[in-house]
Amino acid sequence: MENRKTLYMDWILYIVAFLFFLLGIGCLLLVVVGLPGGWIMLSLASVIEYCDQYYLTGENGTTETFGWWALGACLGLLLVGEMIEFLAGLAGAKKGGASRRGMIGSLIGGIIGVFVFAPLFSIFPLIGTIFGALLGALLGTFAGAMVGELSTQETTMKDSLKPAFGATVGRVVGTASKLGITIAIWLVLTVFAFWP
Repeated sequence: MENRKTLYMDWILYIVAFLFFLLGIGCLLLVVVGLPGGWIMLSLASVIEYCDQYYLTGENGTTETFGWWALGACLGLLLVGEMIEFLAGLAGAKKGGASRRGMIGSLIGGIIGVFVFAPLFSIFPLIGTIFGALLGALLGTFAGAMVGELSTQETTMKDSLKPAFGATVGRVVGTASKLGITIAIWLVLTVFAFWP
């Protein structure tokens, strides 16, 4: 009877770990398109950790899936990733010579672009939506920076191209850095989930 209960607990652990693995992949795709996938992943891991008290008995030595200290470290890494993404976008715009309006326009344009382009490509269920959101984020960043630059009276269309390009490159670098950090978090938490 005791062996049967231990086997049952092991199955629960592996089912939870596998579901976290799959949902984590979805969260990584959200980061690619500029949505808060890392925060969703951390929230999911926190819910799992909280629920551990209800289904992990500690009989096989396991009382937690991840550990609160690991989740705290992941929180710190996510904050660093957000800061890198934000600063890279601003640095790219500034290096391109963007004004304050151009920088703000690039941020707003990137967000609007995701929501405008994602539905346009949704005829191809998952891949199309992800591609559309990524394309929208890049084009929106570029267009937003241009509009921001053109809103100043002394800027011409030609003058606004360099800041818009800089903002777009900064966005790509920032998102890639944030994605790298989120992948590292996903890998560590997945290992913790499969190897309690």
